[in-house]
Amino acid sequence: MLENYAQAAYVPKEEQLSLSLQSSKLGDVTVIHCRGRIIFRNEAEALSHAVAAALQESKHIILELQGVNAIDSAGMGELVALHMWAQGYGATLKLSGLSSRLLYLLELTNLTTVFEIFPTQEQALNACQAA
Repeated sequence: MLENYAQAAYVPKEEQLSLSLQSSKLGDVTVIHCRGRIIFRNEAEALSHAVAAALQESKHIILELQGVNAIDSAGMGELVALHMWAQGYGATLKLSGLSSRLLYLLELTNLTTVFEIFPTQEQALNACQAA
């Protein structure tokens, strides 16, 4: 699949990302597991490439963010852009496993009204299957 997608295809070998991405496909749902930091430049770009690849084969994308320990304004903007991009493809983008800090930031910026957010990946998968 797209294991270590971010480190494999879009970043020069000498440059290490502070975000690792692994994906798995379950029927028409692709889950992208994010670990590390979603920040300006290469990390946000790698996430964008992973979602773009997932949109080619799935109608539902879940970003599992349990392993995300930091996000900056560029990362937040990238999440919004990815959400809009998925909608343009007739797909859904759901978030799961947010830390209390990340959830607080989404609430502070009123982005909880934009995203479908689930406490666990399993709950997000159930919502995808019910759709």
